[in-house]
Amino acid sequence: MATDISIDEAQSNLREIVTQLGPDEEVVITENNQPVAKLVGNSCRQQRREPGFAKGMITIVGDDDEHLEDFKEYMP
Repeated sequence: MATDISIDEAQSNLREIVTQLGPDEEVVITENNQPVAKLVGNSCRQQRREPGFAKGMITIVGDDDEHLEDFKEYMP
């Protein structure tokens, strides 16, 4: 659901409006009760990642030289 605000209110409170805007939330800016612009919250904004969030998602095998056989002709 979109929230309607006047252009004067938007101009004086823009920073507050933008910081309180949630993902995919909409604010419609009006002038003379007619919509003139729409602010939409960024759905791509990511939260700060914590160290170790991807633990267990990647496996690195250090002693596997078998796959290098295919590249033998390119190696010194």
